Amino acid sequence: MAQLVIFRHGQSAWNLENKFTGWVDVDLTPKGIEEAKNAGSKLKGFHFDYAYASDLQRAQKTLTLALEAAGHPPITPVYNKALNERMYGDLQGLDKTETVKKYGEEQVKIWRRSYDIPPPKGESLKDTAARVIPYFESEVIPKLKDGKNVVIAAHGNSLRALIMYLEKMTPEQILEFEIGTGQPRLYDLNSDLELLNVKNL
Repeated sequence: MAQLVIFRHGQSAWNLENKFTGWVDVDLTPKGIEEAKNAGSKLKGFHFDYAYASDLQRAQKTLTLALEAAGHPPITPVYNKALNERMYGDLQGLDKTETVKKYGEEQVKIWRRSYDIPPPKGESLKDTAARVIPYFESEVIPKLKDGKNVVIAAHGNSLRALIMYLEKMTPEQILEFEIGTGQPRLYDLNSDLELLNVKNL
């Protein structure tokens, strides 16, 4: 049996400021640091053979702080942009409320909550899944099949893509699925990678 734990980074500066962040490399807020540590407190007693995060510091710091808070032995994480947040294109850096005023509530909702309609010069969730899933299949699945435990710190939309894949959700189901900051989600898997158990820690 193998265990996979995934969790979203703690609150970032632009989460706090209600801005579209995407690939902009913003830092954690003090609250985000606490959320990362709280995530780690829920991981006490777990042992991970491999750790992954995106290429963005908010996920990397969350992973580091969480493993420290868990009292986990030193582990060298792997960072890869395949796990990055969805790229929001022209919306990056814009205030979400101002964006609604500029483009209209219906259009912004389509960009944020449709599966395959990207914002201008950005990615849809379908586009995000098209880089997250191949990376997961090539990099992580062989380790899980080998009985190794893996932890991944990433982002709301890259994790949505992963959860959709792991839990066989439809696009409609995953778009309504909320992923809280710093909330670890545990998957117990057998050697055939069948889900034995899924739960939030």
